[in-house]
Amino acid sequence: MDMGLVGWIVVGFIAGSISGWFVSDRSAQGCVATIVVGVVGGLIGGWLSRQLGFGQVEGFVGAVVFATGGAILVRLVLRALEGNRRTY
Repeated sequence: MDMGLVGWIVVGFIAGSISGWFVSDRSAQGCVATIVVGVVGGLIGGWLSRQLGFGQVEGFVGAVVFATGGAILVRLVLRALEGNRRTY
């Protein structure tokens, strides 16, 4: 299934939102940042699925699952890079 650009933006928004529930941080807030985190997470999740032997991600649900996993990793890296510079 080829979702195209709009499909991956939708998946990115969903994955970025879900990852925000698991890893709450102040660095990636807002709609655009959530989409960027989700899309980057989707790229990382897709790469990881191939590296772990799962093959190509198929279907909308599979794309959301792997994109969410990748987005969680992206948020954890952002949190680590942010370090002690957090101001709440």
